[in-house]
Amino acid sequence: MNMENQGATADPQLQQFIEIEPQKQRFQQLVHQMTEACWEKCMDKPGPKLDSRTEICFANCVERFIDTSQFILNRLEQTQRSKVSFSESMSE
Repeated sequence: MNMENQGATADPQLQQFIEIEPQKQRFQQLVHQMTEACWEKCMDKPGPKLDSRTEICFANCVERFIDTSQFILNRLEQTQRSKVSFSESMSE
């Protein structure tokens, strides 16, 4: 009976792991995309040191990438809420 209790306490941890892992993978994909996009946009010629123009370009690129990603996420959430509200009003 004690072993059953241990299994029950592991389930929430397993569930949390299952929920978090895809989020981690998505974050890693976004970082990779951002790095690739900003590298292509800002890096003219690799050297031992970044010049100030390149540093500013990278900073601006990362900020725009984050802003755009956040905008898209917010828009998707709004769309999802609208669908739920519409579905609820149709079922009444």
